[in-house]
Formats: sequence, structure tokens, C-alpha cells
Amino acid sequence: MFEAGTDTSATTLRWGFVFMMKNPEIQRKVQDEIDSVIGRSRQPIMADRANMPYTDAVIHEIQRMGNIVPMGFPKMTSKDAMLGEHFIPKGTTVLISLSSVLNDEHEWETPDTFNPGHFLDSQGQFRRRKAFLPFSAGKRVCLGEQLAEMELFLFFTSLLQRFTFSPPPGVEPSLEGQLGFTYTPGSFQMCALDR
Repeated sequence: MFEAGTDTSATTLRWGFVFMMKNPEIQRKVQDEIDSVIGRSRQPIMADRANMPYTDAVIHEIQRMGNIVPMGFPKMTSKDAMLGEHFIPKGTTVLISLSSVLNDEHEWETPDTFNPGHFLDSQGQFRRRKAFLPFSAGKRVCLGEQLAEMELFLFFTSLLQRFTFSPPPGVEPSLEGQLGFTYTPGSFQMCALDR
């Protein structure tokens, strides 16, 4: 459980660095919100999250676009089941294609674009989306979802409070990932500049 949670959170943060380097205007907006709500003299706390809808939306969009577990984790049916008109016998391994939901053009206005607006309402407040399923779905959803959300908020906010991330001059980070235990960004170089 700890290894899975550590790997997935670290991978999500790595995607976050890539997306911030690719979208410096979004990174600046997150930093502006951090400066406005938290400032630079104290560390973020979970209570800050409710007052930081843009940052929360950016973290959710990192999870959606990073899509680090695109096929979810394998499950096995404990009894014969029907899914629509399809019979699934007991003992069948089932995979859920989370990619199909996280990239569904009927659910997301711009599914192929990094767009924190997917998680903001018309007043700029955070909104949950039913199609946001990075932790799987149903009875077997990841038990560490709340812990992961807390870790991602605290780490991401703390890092952007202290640093601005950019690629080295003349280097463009790639959005191409590599599939292993998780879907990770390829290796990349990054400059972390003090704010």
C-alpha cells in the first residue's frame, strides 16, 4: 500500500512539474493564489485548500491529463455477473479503462488540452466532476484517495510557494509518457528557481 501510494503521488508530482513548465502562465496563476491565500512566510495547511480553487483545479487537471494508472488495477469477479448484456463468469480478471473516461470528449470541453477550467465553475469556484476517476471507480476505488489528495495539495503548493519551475534554455519538455507500473513522464531536465 505504501509503495503504491508513494509511487503514484511522486509520479503525479512529476507530471505536475512537466505541465507547469509547459504552461508557465498557469504556474504563475497558482503562485498568485498561493501568495494571496498563504503568503510566503508559512507552510500550506489542508484548511487552505478550500480557499484555493484554482490550485485545486490545477492539481485535478494534472491527475486527469497525467492519467498515471490508465487501466486501473486488475480486479477479479467473485461471482458470475452480468454487465449490460454481457455475461462475466466468476474468476474473470477485469480491467477498467480509466483513460476512456478521463479523455472522453463528451465529458471534457478540451480533453487533449491542459485546462484547469475543467474543474472551475462560472464563478471560478472548484467543482467536482463525475468523469474524474483517477483512483478507479465503484466498490474497489483506491483506499488511499483522501491521503493522496492531501499529499498532492501540500507538496505541490509547498513547492510552488518556494520555486518556479522551468526547462533549461533551449529545452522543451515532452508530454510523451512511458508505461510501466504507472504511466510516467519521460526523463526531463528542470530548473527550480527561488521565488
